Amino acid sequence: MNQFISLALSNGVPLDTLILVLILPIIVTVIAFFRQVVGIKAFGIYTPAIITFAFLATNEIRYGITIFITVIIFGTLTRLLLKQFRLLYLPRVAIMITIVGFSILALLIIGGIYNRTGLASVSIFPILIMITLVEKFVAVQIEKGGRAAVVLAIETLVISVVGYYIASWDILIRYILHYPWISLLTLPANIFLGKWTGLRLIEYFRFRQIIKPR
Repeated sequence: MNQFISLALSNGVPLDTLILVLILPIIVTVIAFFRQVVGIKAFGIYTPAIITFAFLATNEIRYGITIFITVIIFGTLTRLLLKQFRLLYLPRVAIMITIVGFSILALLIIGGIYNRTGLASVSIFPILIMITLVEKFVAVQIEKGGRAAVVLAIETLVISVVGYYIASWDILIRYILHYPWISLLTLPANIFLGKWTGLRLIEYFRFRQIIKPR
C-alpha cells in the first residue's frame, strides 16, 4: 500500500473515505466526458456524482435504482396534483419531499414484508440524497417542461449507474490505493475536455443525414 495511504490510515482516516475521495475525481471526469463528448447532459455534474455514491451506500445497485425511480415517479405525480393549488415554490417542494419521503418509507416496508432485507435495511444516507433529487427535478420541470425533466432524470440514472460500476471496480480500487496520484491524471484529461470543440457523439447520430458523405 502507498505510504501516503498508510499515513492517512495510521492517523485515523477511514479506508472507505480515502477510496471515495480518490475515486471522486475519476467519477466527475467520466461525467464531464459524457457531457462534453457523448452529449448526455443529466442534472449537471454534482447530482450524478452524489447519486453514484448513494448507489454505493445501498446494499445493491438494484435497490438504489428502485429508490431513484420511486422518487421520480412520486415526485412527478405530486407535482401534477399540486399544480392546481398554485402554491409558491418552496412550500410546494416541501410538500413533494414529504410525500416522496413517505413513499420511500412504504417501499422499505414492502421490501421487509417480501423478505427483501437488503431493501428494507438501506441506510438513511442514500435515501436523503435521492429525496433531495426532487427539488432539482421540479426546477427542471418548471424551466424546461416535464418531458425534458424525465429525459435528464434518465440520463442522470445512466451516468450514475456507470459511475457506480467504476467506483466499485476492484482493480481500480487496488490501483488507487497503490498509486493515489492516478487521480491527478484527471486534471489534464479535464483540460482536454474543456477545450473540446468537436461534435458530440449524439450530434453525429442526430445530424447523420446532413453530415453523410455524398
